[in-house]
Amino acid sequence: MGAPPHNAPPHNAPPSHQGLELAGVGVRFGGLTALDDVSLTVPPRRIVGVIGPNGAGKTTVFNVICGFVVPHTGTLTLGGRPLRPAPHRLSRAGIARTLQGVGLFAGLTLAENVMTGARARSGFVSSLLATPRAARDERRLRTEAVALLDSLDIARYADALPATLPYAIQKKAGLARALAARPHLLLLDEPAGGLGAEEIDELAALIRDLPASAGTAVLLVEHHMDLVMSVCDEIVVLDFGRVVATGTPDQVRGDPAVAAAYLGTEAIAPGDAGPVPDSGDARPPAGGPTGGATTAGRPPDPPPGGPGDGVVALR
Repeated sequence: MGAPPHNAPPHNAPPSHQGLELAGVGVRFGGLTALDDVSLTVPPRRIVGVIGPNGAGKTTVFNVICGFVVPHTGTLTLGGRPLRPAPHRLSRAGIARTLQGVGLFAGLTLAENVMTGARARSGFVSSLLATPRAARDERRLRTEAVALLDSLDIARYADALPATLPYAIQKKAGLARALAARPHLLLLDEPAGGLGAEEIDELAALIRDLPASAGTAVLLVEHHMDLVMSVCDEIVVLDFGRVVATGTPDQVRGDPAVAAAYLGTEAIAPGDAGPVPDSGDARPPAGGPTGGATTAGRPPDPPPGGPGDGVVALR
């Protein structure tokens, strides 16, 4: 599998020496505090993971960055400039996001789906009138789309409809569509969901290569701990909407607070970061022998911009 061919900066891209920063972000839904004084940084061309059990606030973080949720407190900056995100302006800001599901258009081929992620140079009227400029633009977009599919080793499916293809191929096409926007920041929402072990290994190699090959920083939400530990430069751990730990994979793996809250009462030994049991099993009952917290009664994240954290258990 080759490297994605897009390494040019996006339109209106922020300066390369600064990345995304959330500072003191708070979100409330009625009486429920979804995020409480959350701060995190995604430096340029780095991979940062966000982990935590169901309802910890992971999807809410993504929805704040994408403009689906407006925080009550705190600030967002991208490239050193204030970020006031809106879903319809994400591409212009240099941000792209994949979904927990594939989210492909059923009536379009894989190549056409990828083309929808790119920015056309011809305007709406030009496209409507099918001018020569619009025709040239469409040919360019298709060439770039096929090149992206080829970089993911699925170019042979360029003219196939999504429903005729295996789920893993559809997931790759969703990633190609996000990369077509040439993002400065790529948000990956559970990219390993529904994939087998070999497919996850292949995905890990691809994600690790994205900062160099596509020139993008990556913010990753994922429940598969092998993948998170193997690809991330830094990991942010959320619990009940609060940041409880930040550090390298080794630091997070050995943090007693993280071990107690997410991975059981003992830290995971190096090389043993396999999928964590479902959150119902990952924590001992309150008042049990270990005194660990329980996930009973934990409210799921609201899903204004997509599926919430409560949909898939931590595993």
